[in-house]
Amino acid sequence: MKTNDLIAEQATTATGEIHDCEELTRIGEMAKHFGITLRTLRFYEDKGLINPQRDGTTRLYTHRDKARLKLILLGRKVGFSLRDVKQMMDLYDPTGSNARQLKVTLEKSEKQMARLQKQRALLDEAIADLGAAMDDARRRLTEHATSQQSSAA
Repeated sequence: MKTNDLIAEQATTATGEIHDCEELTRIGEMAKHFGITLRTLRFYEDKGLINPQRDGTTRLYTHRDKARLKLILLGRKVGFSLRDVKQMMDLYDPTGSNARQLKVTLEKSEKQMARLQKQRALLDEAIADLGAAMDDARRRLTEHATSQQSSAA
């Protein structure tokens, strides 16, 4: 089987359970799929954010790992720290309603939204200031060119 292929065979987990037909993805394919480096995947593993299965030294990622990585990348994209992302993911209870996880996630999201909106306002102001400075520079350059043409004549 090629290293790029998904492994759709029986896989033995660390607990010895056998999962029939669970698709497992190797580290290289996982990195390629998400557009990240192998080092990044290993870093997230070291931080306890994902926990791939192992077949010797080969890391094998499950659907759950893919879902967690998708959440990690989304969290990073919107500005959450890895600690915040881990905290929100660790509150997940597969047997419960996840009300606590949802509440914490919503609270953190509201705070982050406020921070992002403030950053946007500051960026909008900076863009307007830069635009005005550029307009002034263009005007002065045009005036300078016009005055040189007048003095040359």
